[in-house]
Amino acid sequence: MKYKDYYQVLGVSRDASKEDIKKAYRRQARKYHPDVSKEASAEERFKEVNEANDVLSDPDKRAAYDQLGSSYRPGQDFRPPPGWGGMGGDASGADFSDLFSQLFGGRGQAGGGRRPGFRGAEAMPGQDVEASLTLSLEEAFHGVEKHLSLSSQHGARDVKLRVPAGALPGKRLRVAGKGRHSSHGGPAGDLYLLIQIAPHPRYRLEGQDIFLDTPISPWEAALGTAITVPTLSGNVRVKVPAGSRGGQKLRLSGRGMPAASGAGSFYVQLQVVLPATLSEAERALYEQLAKQSEFDPRPDFPKE
Repeated sequence: MKYKDYYQVLGVSRDASKEDIKKAYRRQARKYHPDVSKEASAEERFKEVNEANDVLSDPDKRAAYDQLGSSYRPGQDFRPPPGWGGMGGDASGADFSDLFSQLFGGRGQAGGGRRPGFRGAEAMPGQDVEASLTLSLEEAFHGVEKHLSLSSQHGARDVKLRVPAGALPGKRLRVAGKGRHSSHGGPAGDLYLLIQIAPHPRYRLEGQDIFLDTPISPWEAALGTAITVPTLSGNVRVKVPAGSRGGQKLRLSGRGMPAASGAGSFYVQLQVVLPATLSEAERALYEQLAKQSEFDPRPDFPKE
Protein backbone atom coordinates (compact mmCIF):
# COMPACT_ATOMS: atom_id res chain seq x y z
CA MET A 1 0.00 0.00 0.00
CA LYS A 2 1.08 3.61 -0.49
CA TYR A 3 1.65 5.80 2.54
CA LYS A 4 -0.55 8.89 2.83
CA ASP A 5 0.57 11.92 4.81
CA TYR A 6 -2.72 13.13 6.20
CA TYR A 7 -1.11 16.21 7.74
CA GLN A 8 0.13 17.23 4.32
CA VAL A 9 -3.30 16.57 2.79
CA LEU A 10 -4.87 19.10 5.20
CA GLY A 11 -1.91 21.46 5.05
CA VAL A 12 -1.17 21.45 8.79
CA SER A 13 1.88 20.58 10.89
CA ARG A 14 2.12 17.38 12.94
CA ASP A 15 1.65 19.35 16.16
CA ALA A 16 -1.50 21.09 14.87
CA SER A 17 -4.24 21.60 17.44
CA LYS A 18 -7.72 20.14 17.13
CA GLU A 19 -9.03 23.58 16.16
CA ASP A 20 -6.31 23.99 13.51
CA ILE A 21 -7.30 20.66 11.98
CA LYS A 22 -10.98 21.61 12.02
CA LYS A 23 -10.33 24.90 10.26
CA ALA A 24 -8.02 23.31 7.70
CA TYR A 25 -10.57 20.60 6.97
CA ARG A 26 -13.38 23.06 6.38
CA ARG A 27 -11.18 25.16 4.13
CA GLN A 28 -9.97 22.23 2.05
CA ALA A 29 -13.37 20.56 1.89
CA ARG A 30 -14.92 23.69 0.45
CA LYS A 31 -12.07 24.13 -2.00
CA TYR A 32 -12.36 20.64 -3.46
CA HIS A 33 -16.07 19.98 -3.13
CA PRO A 34 -17.16 18.50 -6.50
CA ASP A 35 -20.12 20.88 -6.65
CA VAL A 36 -17.81 23.90 -6.32
CA SER A 37 -14.35 23.06 -7.62
CA LYS A 38 -13.57 23.01 -11.34
CA GLU A 39 -10.31 21.10 -10.91
CA ALA A 40 -10.12 17.77 -12.68
CA SER A 41 -8.92 15.97 -9.56
CA ALA A 42 -11.37 17.66 -7.20
CA GLU A 43 -13.39 14.54 -6.43
CA GLU A 44 -10.29 12.51 -5.51
CA ARG A 45 -8.83 15.37 -3.45
CA PHE A 46 -12.18 15.82 -1.72
CA LYS A 47 -12.13 12.14 -0.78
CA GLU A 48 -8.56 12.44 0.57
CA VAL A 49 -9.47 15.52 2.62
CA ASN A 50 -12.37 13.73 4.28
CA GLU A 51 -10.23 10.64 4.83
CA ALA A 52 -7.47 12.74 6.45
CA ASN A 53 -9.97 14.54 8.66
CA ASP A 54 -11.55 11.25 9.72
CA VAL A 55 -8.19 10.12 11.09
CA LEU A 56 -6.72 13.35 12.49
CA SER A 57 -9.91 14.66 14.12
CA ASP A 58 -10.27 11.47 16.18
CA PRO A 59 -7.78 11.34 19.10
CA ASP A 60 -7.53 7.51 19.02
CA LYS A 61 -7.04 7.31 15.28
CA ARG A 62 -4.56 10.16 15.30
CA ALA A 63 -2.51 8.53 18.06
CA ALA A 64 -2.42 5.28 16.08
CA TYR A 65 -1.49 7.11 12.91
CA ASP A 66 1.28 9.03 14.69
CA GLN A 67 2.85 5.70 15.69
CA LEU A 68 3.97 5.46 12.08
CA GLY A 69 6.19 8.48 12.65
CA SER A 70 7.23 10.90 9.92
CA SER A 71 9.83 8.72 8.20
CA TYR A 72 7.55 7.86 5.31
CA ARG A 73 7.02 10.15 2.33
CA PRO A 74 3.66 10.54 0.53
CA GLY A 75 3.30 7.81 -2.09
CA GLN A 76 6.10 5.70 -0.64
CA ASP A 77 5.41 1.96 -0.29
CA PHE A 78 4.23 1.38 3.25
CA ARG A 79 4.58 -1.91 5.07
CA PRO A 80 3.16 -1.94 8.62
CA PRO A 81 5.17 -3.64 11.32
CA PRO A 82 4.26 -7.31 11.96
CA GLY A 83 1.10 -7.53 14.01
CA TRP A 84 0.51 -3.76 13.87
CA GLY A 85 -3.21 -3.13 13.90
CA GLY A 86 -3.97 -6.83 13.56
CA MET A 87 -2.98 -6.83 9.89
CA GLY A 88 0.26 -8.73 10.13
CA GLY A 89 3.14 -7.67 7.95
CA ASP A 90 1.47 -8.31 4.61
CA ALA A 91 -0.85 -5.53 3.48
CA SER A 92 0.28 -5.28 -0.11
CA GLY A 93 -3.22 -5.57 -1.50
CA ALA A 94 -4.82 -3.06 0.83
CA ASP A 95 -5.42 0.64 0.52
CA PHE A 96 -3.85 2.79 3.21
CA SER A 97 -7.24 4.02 4.38
CA ASP A 98 -8.46 0.42 4.76
CA LEU A 99 -5.94 0.05 7.56
CA PHE A 100 -7.80 2.52 9.72
CA SER A 101 -11.22 1.19 8.70
CA GLN A 102 -10.22 -2.22 10.06
CA LEU A 103 -8.51 -0.79 13.13
CA PHE A 104 -11.53 1.25 14.23
CA GLY A 105 -14.59 -0.80 13.49
CA GLY A 106 -14.90 -0.12 9.80
CA ARG A 107 -16.01 -2.33 6.93
CA GLY A 108 -13.27 -4.91 7.58
CA GLN A 109 -14.68 -6.03 10.96
CA ALA A 110 -17.38 -8.54 11.65
CA GLY A 111 -20.56 -6.66 12.37
CA GLY A 112 -19.48 -4.06 9.79
CA GLY A 113 -20.64 -0.50 9.64
CA ARG A 114 -18.69 2.66 10.19
CA ARG A 115 -17.54 3.58 13.62
CA PRO A 116 -19.93 6.07 15.25
CA GLY A 117 -18.66 9.58 14.72
CA PHE A 118 -17.10 8.83 11.31
CA ARG A 119 -16.81 12.08 9.40
CA GLY A 120 -16.89 11.40 5.73
CA ALA A 121 -18.33 13.40 2.84
CA GLU A 122 -21.77 13.29 4.42
CA ALA A 123 -20.50 15.42 7.31
CA MET A 124 -18.96 18.20 5.23
CA PRO A 125 -20.25 21.55 6.52
CA GLY A 126 -22.03 24.04 4.33
CA GLN A 127 -20.24 27.08 2.97
CA ASP A 128 -19.83 30.26 4.99
CA VAL A 129 -21.63 33.31 3.65
CA GLU A 130 -20.51 36.93 3.83
CA ALA A 131 -22.80 39.94 3.56
CA SER A 132 -22.79 43.65 4.41
CA LEU A 133 -24.89 45.13 7.19
CA THR A 134 -25.40 48.90 7.15
CA LEU A 135 -26.32 50.54 10.45
CA SER A 136 -27.20 54.07 11.45
CA LEU A 137 -24.73 55.68 13.83
CA GLU A 138 -27.35 55.52 16.58
CA GLU A 139 -27.81 51.76 16.04
CA ALA A 140 -24.05 51.19 16.13
CA PHE A 141 -23.70 53.32 19.27
CA HIS A 142 -26.52 51.80 21.32
CA GLY A 143 -26.64 48.29 19.81
CA VAL A 144 -29.64 46.95 17.96
CA GLU A 145 -31.58 43.80 17.21
CA LYS A 146 -31.87 43.14 13.50
CA HIS A 147 -34.17 40.94 11.46
CA LEU A 148 -32.65 40.26 8.05
CA SER A 149 -33.99 38.53 4.99
CA LEU A 150 -31.14 37.00 3.01
CA SER A 151 -31.71 35.85 -0.55
CA SER A 152 -29.62 33.22 -2.31
CA GLN A 153 -29.94 30.59 -5.00
CA HIS A 154 -31.44 28.34 -2.33
CA GLY A 155 -34.20 30.81 -1.51
CA ALA A 156 -34.80 33.52 1.10
CA ARG A 157 -34.08 33.02 4.79
CA ASP A 158 -34.86 35.18 7.80
CA VAL A 159 -32.03 35.81 10.25
CA LYS A 160 -32.37 37.41 13.68
CA LEU A 161 -29.28 38.78 15.42
CA ARG A 162 -28.14 41.22 18.06
CA VAL A 163 -25.53 43.83 17.14
CA PRO A 164 -23.63 44.84 20.29
CA ALA A 165 -23.18 48.49 21.26
CA GLY A 166 -20.04 50.04 19.83
CA ALA A 167 -19.97 48.25 16.47
CA LEU A 168 -17.43 49.98 14.22
CA PRO A 169 -17.08 50.00 10.42
CA GLY A 170 -15.17 46.96 9.21
CA LYS A 171 -16.12 44.80 12.20
CA ARG A 172 -17.20 41.26 11.22
CA LEU A 173 -20.06 39.68 13.13
CA ARG A 174 -20.33 35.88 13.09
CA VAL A 175 -23.76 34.26 13.18
CA ALA A 176 -23.16 30.54 13.69
CA GLY A 177 -25.11 28.10 11.54
CA LYS A 178 -26.72 30.73 9.32
CA GLY A 179 -24.57 30.13 6.23
CA ARG A 180 -25.38 27.67 3.46
CA HIS A 181 -26.86 24.33 4.32
CA SER A 182 -24.69 21.28 3.74
CA SER A 183 -25.67 19.18 0.76
CA HIS A 184 -24.40 16.08 2.58
CA GLY A 185 -26.15 16.36 5.92
CA GLY A 186 -23.36 18.15 7.74
CA PRO A 187 -23.71 21.33 9.80
CA ALA A 188 -24.63 24.56 8.08
CA GLY A 189 -21.89 27.12 7.47
CA ASP A 190 -21.67 30.43 9.29
CA LEU A 191 -22.86 33.89 8.29
CA TYR A 192 -20.33 36.72 8.51
CA LEU A 193 -21.68 40.28 8.43
CA LEU A 194 -19.35 43.16 7.59
CA ILE A 195 -20.48 46.26 9.48
CA GLN A 196 -20.91 49.53 7.59
CA ILE A 197 -22.21 52.76 9.10
CA ALA A 198 -24.25 55.16 7.03
CA PRO A 199 -23.19 58.84 6.91
CA HIS A 200 -24.92 60.93 9.56
CA PRO A 201 -26.36 64.41 8.88
CA ARG A 202 -25.01 65.76 12.17
CA TYR A 203 -22.19 63.62 13.56
CA ARG A 204 -18.91 62.42 12.08
CA LEU A 205 -17.26 59.16 13.19
CA GLU A 206 -13.48 58.84 13.19
CA GLY A 207 -12.32 55.59 14.76
CA GLN A 208 -14.00 55.47 18.17
CA ASP A 209 -14.35 59.26 18.36
CA ILE A 210 -17.44 61.23 17.38
CA PHE A 211 -17.27 64.82 16.12
CA LEU A 212 -19.99 67.46 16.06
CA ASP A 213 -19.53 70.73 14.18
CA THR A 214 -20.97 73.28 16.58
CA PRO A 215 -21.82 76.83 15.41
CA ILE A 216 -21.16 79.76 17.77
CA SER A 217 -21.54 83.49 17.20
CA PRO A 218 -18.57 85.90 17.05
CA TRP A 219 -19.50 87.41 20.41
CA GLU A 220 -19.82 83.96 22.01
CA ALA A 221 -16.35 83.14 20.73
CA ALA A 222 -14.94 86.44 21.99
CA LEU A 223 -16.68 86.60 25.35
CA GLY A 224 -17.15 82.93 26.15
CA THR A 225 -20.42 81.19 26.90
CA ALA A 226 -22.04 77.90 27.94
CA ILE A 227 -24.01 75.85 25.43
CA THR A 228 -26.02 72.62 25.52
CA VAL A 229 -24.59 70.00 23.16
CA PRO A 230 -26.57 66.96 21.95
CA THR A 231 -24.45 63.79 22.22
CA LEU A 232 -25.55 60.24 21.42
CA SER A 233 -25.71 59.51 25.13
CA GLY A 234 -27.70 62.62 26.07
CA ASN A 235 -27.40 66.39 26.30
CA VAL A 236 -24.29 67.86 27.92
CA ARG A 237 -23.65 71.42 29.10
CA VAL A 238 -20.31 72.62 27.70
CA LYS A 239 -18.35 75.76 28.58
CA VAL A 240 -16.93 77.64 25.60
CA PRO A 241 -13.92 79.63 26.83
CA ALA A 242 -13.47 83.31 25.96
CA GLY A 243 -11.28 83.83 22.91
CA SER A 244 -12.29 80.56 21.24
CA ARG A 245 -11.47 80.17 17.56
CA GLY A 246 -13.12 78.44 14.64
CA GLY A 247 -11.97 74.81 14.33
CA GLN A 248 -11.11 74.55 18.03
CA LYS A 249 -12.11 71.20 19.60
CA LEU A 250 -13.62 70.78 23.03
CA ARG A 251 -13.21 67.17 24.23
CA LEU A 252 -15.82 65.22 26.18
CA SER A 253 -14.04 62.08 27.41
CA GLY A 254 -15.97 58.81 27.36
CA ARG A 255 -18.81 60.14 25.21
CA GLY A 256 -17.62 58.48 21.99
CA MET A 257 -18.30 54.94 20.77
CA PRO A 258 -18.47 52.44 23.63
CA ALA A 259 -15.95 49.59 23.83
CA ALA A 260 -14.80 46.99 26.35
CA SER A 261 -11.38 48.66 26.44
CA GLY A 262 -12.91 52.10 27.10
CA ALA A 263 -15.19 54.45 25.20
CA GLY A 264 -13.89 56.96 22.70
CA SER A 265 -14.28 60.73 23.01
CA PHE A 266 -16.86 63.20 21.78
CA TYR A 267 -15.44 66.37 20.22
CA VAL A 268 -17.34 69.65 20.01
CA GLN A 269 -15.67 71.34 17.03
CA LEU A 270 -16.40 75.05 17.09
CA GLN A 271 -17.42 76.95 13.98
CA VAL A 272 -17.68 80.75 14.27
CA VAL A 273 -20.70 81.79 12.22
CA LEU A 274 -21.68 85.33 11.17
CA PRO A 275 -25.29 86.42 10.79
CA ALA A 276 -26.47 86.13 7.19
CA THR A 277 -27.91 89.64 7.42
CA LEU A 278 -27.28 92.50 9.84
CA SER A 279 -29.81 94.82 11.31
CA GLU A 280 -28.95 98.53 11.33
CA ALA A 281 -28.15 98.35 15.04
CA GLU A 282 -25.87 95.34 14.53
CA ARG A 283 -24.09 97.00 11.63
CA ALA A 284 -23.53 100.11 13.74
CA LEU A 285 -22.02 98.05 16.51
CA TYR A 286 -19.66 96.28 14.08
CA GLU A 287 -18.60 99.65 12.63
CA GLN A 288 -17.96 100.96 16.11
CA LEU A 289 -15.91 97.83 16.95
CA ALA A 290 -13.86 98.23 13.76
CA LYS A 291 -12.97 101.80 14.69
CA GLN A 292 -12.06 101.09 18.31
CA SER A 293 -10.37 97.67 18.08
CA GLU A 294 -6.61 97.45 17.71
CA PHE A 295 -6.74 93.76 16.86
CA ASP A 296 -4.89 92.90 13.62
CA PRO A 297 -5.82 89.46 12.24
CA ARG A 298 -3.09 89.72 9.53
CA PRO A 299 0.02 91.10 11.24
CA ASP A 300 2.44 89.66 8.64
CA PHE A 301 0.56 90.96 5.57
CA PRO A 302 1.64 94.16 3.72
CA LYS A 303 0.15 97.37 5.04
CA GLU A 304 -1.29 99.94 2.64
